[in-house]
Amino acid sequence: MGAITNDWLEVLNPQFGMPYYKKLYDTVKREYSTHVVYPPADDILNALNFTPLSKVKVVIIGQDPYHEPGQAHGLCFSVKKDIDIPPSLVNIYKELQEDLGCYIPNNGYLKKWADQGVLMLNTVLTVRAGVANSHKGIGWEQFTDAIISAVNNVDRPVVYLLWGRPARMKKEMLNNPKHLVLESAHPSPLSAYRGFFGCKHFSKANEFLVANGLTPIDWQIENV
Repeated sequence: MGAITNDWLEVLNPQFGMPYYKKLYDTVKREYSTHVVYPPADDILNALNFTPLSKVKVVIIGQDPYHEPGQAHGLCFSVKKDIDIPPSLVNIYKELQEDLGCYIPNNGYLKKWADQGVLMLNTVLTVRAGVANSHKGIGWEQFTDAIISAVNNVDRPVVYLLWGRPARMKKEMLNNPKHLVLESAHPSPLSAYRGFFGCKHFSKANEFLVANGLTPIDWQIENV
């Protein structure tokens, strides 16, 4: 898998020597050699490499990568520019339009958010082609919990957007009084009408950032 090349390396370095991580690494390596696995190995850690710890303002927690060809590239909910926009992201765009007046773009490439300090982290970082949740329980959760804990420990304002039950289960880890935790249903078509639509998380996140003297996120993804 790709290497970490920024300040995440220092805080995550203790994980690499732990028994669970060696087992995880060996399992992932074997999976890539015996099955089709997403995202491409060099993209597994893109969430970290695109958004250094020192730059994190907002955290979006997803479940595991998209499992259809060409979709996953290491950022939760995001797909490459030439890939159809998945249903959950369609609903995220609908909420953005309702909340902030953003137009709905013709692509689902969300790297612009990551570049502004939005850590777009799946709790499981790999998946077998066509089999959702197939890498659940192999050790990724312990690694991504270490990432979430590292953000929880930073001494500055951060917003967490917890959409759906798996993300909301992380709330108990988030006890920093400087941070804001926002929760809602998942944007999936199965649950978006149960509280994701109308949550106004994007405007609430920006209001919190501005109130704390930080630059708000430009959530508009442009057409290509």
